[in-house]
Amino acid sequence: MEHTHRRIIAVLFILLPVFWLASLSIGRFPVPLQKVAAIVAARVLPINPTWTIQMENVVMNIRFPRICAAALVGCALALSGAVYQGIFRNPLVSPDLLGVSSGACAGAAWAILLHLESWTVQVFSLAGGLAAVLISVSIPRIFKNRSSLMLVLAGVVVSGFMNAVLGFMKYMADPENELAAIVYWTMGSLASVRQLDVLLASPVIFAASAVILLLRWRINLLALEDAEAHSLGINASVMRGWMVLCSTVLTSSAICLSGTIGWVGLVIPHLGRLLTGQDHRYMLPASALLGAVFMIMVDTLARNISGSEIPLSILTGLLGTPLFIWLLLRQRMRIG
Repeated sequence: MEHTHRRIIAVLFILLPVFWLASLSIGRFPVPLQKVAAIVAARVLPINPTWTIQMENVVMNIRFPRICAAALVGCALALSGAVYQGIFRNPLVSPDLLGVSSGACAGAAWAILLHLESWTVQVFSLAGGLAAVLISVSIPRIFKNRSSLMLVLAGVVVSGFMNAVLGFMKYMADPENELAAIVYWTMGSLASVRQLDVLLASPVIFAASAVILLLRWRINLLALEDAEAHSLGINASVMRGWMVLCSTVLTSSAICLSGTIGWVGLVIPHLGRLLTGQDHRYMLPASALLGAVFMIMVDTLARNISGSEIPLSILTGLLGTPLFIWLLLRQRMRIG
């Protein structure tokens, strides 16, 4: 069984660069796949140019940053969703459980109202998401009840409060410019992603992902009761705290790049679980790779199926809803 799971992960690892190169080739200005491969390889190998400057500009300056961002966002959301579902023992948990998404949106909206630059919007978004989680984590300590249920309820309360703050900012925004920018950002898009944005976000996403993947076997123990995990040498509270922190950083960093995107962190872990089973040693890497491939596909559709670019959250909802229903029906048939 382990060999089968490893082969599945290896196949997904191969599919990722295939989808990545195909997405670089597809667009309103199509570039042949062999030209795309040569343009990318020329960055590290001495290859004589057989392509036009326009092709290189489209591939490297326009599509390359946003496709890299799509892969990072998909990986981060799927991985954080899988971790949350594992540590809270609830398959319906999503990455915005502790108010991350609503806090990040409120921070970004504030930056837009202040007419700050795009990179500052991302900083405010990250700060808002982390602040929301900090408040959510502090509430159980104040009430001296550190159960998982109390933490989830705190996240619901903070999320509602941040949504109210966001609603107030929308009410105060200029309808012609500020409100449109806030609404478009909250619907998710990678159209304005630059190379600098990817360079700033990727180290954070890689670091948090590395911590989770290195400790992924311990999430299997967190699925047990705290007393059982402690008897096996695992401090469940400390480990759960580290996992929540890393997952929050992943979600906040993803939202910084793309805005709010739903369904990825909820549906993709179920698909990973379907392929590799409940063992988080295999399910987490499979979910991360599936999330990256899924977001590359969604972003490619968003910029090609219509005359104007479609917000990513619309497409993830249209694709994620039937996929989630199918997964639920499949699980029910198995149980039945």
